[in-house]
Amino acid sequence: MTHTPFKLGLFALAITATLLLTDCNRKNKNNDSDTEVAADNAISESAYNDVLNIADDASDKNTGDNLSNYKTSSNCATVTHDTLSTPKTITVDFGATNCLCNDGRYRRGKILVSYTGHYRDSGSVHTITFDAYAVNDRQIMGSKTVTNMGLNSFGHSYFSIIVNGLIIKPTGDSITWNSNRTRVWTQGDSTQTRLDDVYEITGSASGTKGSTSYTMTIIQPLVRHMDCNWISSGKIELQPSGKPLRTIDYGTGTCDNTATVTINGSAYTITLP
Repeated sequence: MTHTPFKLGLFALAITATLLLTDCNRKNKNNDSDTEVAADNAISESAYNDVLNIADDASDKNTGDNLSNYKTSSNCATVTHDTLSTPKTITVDFGATNCLCNDGRYRRGKILVSYTGHYRDSGSVHTITFDAYAVNDRQIMGSKTVTNMGLNSFGHSYFSIIVNGLIIKPTGDSITWNSNRTRVWTQGDSTQTRLDDVYEITGSASGTKGSTSYTMTIIQPLVRHMDCNWISSGKIELQPSGKPLRTIDYGTGTCDNTATVTINGSAYTITLP
């Protein structure tokens, strides 16, 4: 077969275009700087950690008492205990309109807790659901189940925590978030105040937003000091579908609302909700 200069030129041009497209795709993948999935996971982490802290706060109160850590001058929430039902229930009602709490977040709606025993009791199960509950206009839905597993080998109380969650953002976008965690009570369990409590969290989760799905694994325990509004240390790996692995680093113990997301060796800072 005879190849004319014109045909050879077209062939070379096609090869060059293919190589350029491949190189461009490789560069686009390597230059991935999208931190939205990491931010959505942080929203979910914060929302469902937060409701458990509120439920814990309310569990130590009586009907009509005010929350200790989530109140304002107007005391935002009304706590109601029903100890005659089986299982027993607690309702934390922030009202129908947004109320600014002392952690700087606006809340409305109800957190509903059913429980078989006290939080400190081995074998007790607390199930948390919601009634029109929202934080900073993000509607929190689904359920969170907390089971006291007794003492671990270090003598610390630990808890199995399962979340089947759905969050609807003010924009109308929705995030599904399902997690299976272990929460270890490492400090403060010998006192009645909650502000000296420290927890370490391990486990995994998965989520979706629109057409994007991801899996998440805690590779260094997440540490939450109850006198801080955010996770203060720990690392997770987050794998979005069709994108490079992300590593999220919450820091080394300082109480602040930032985390570092690393993608392909490049670091980006996100603000925690």
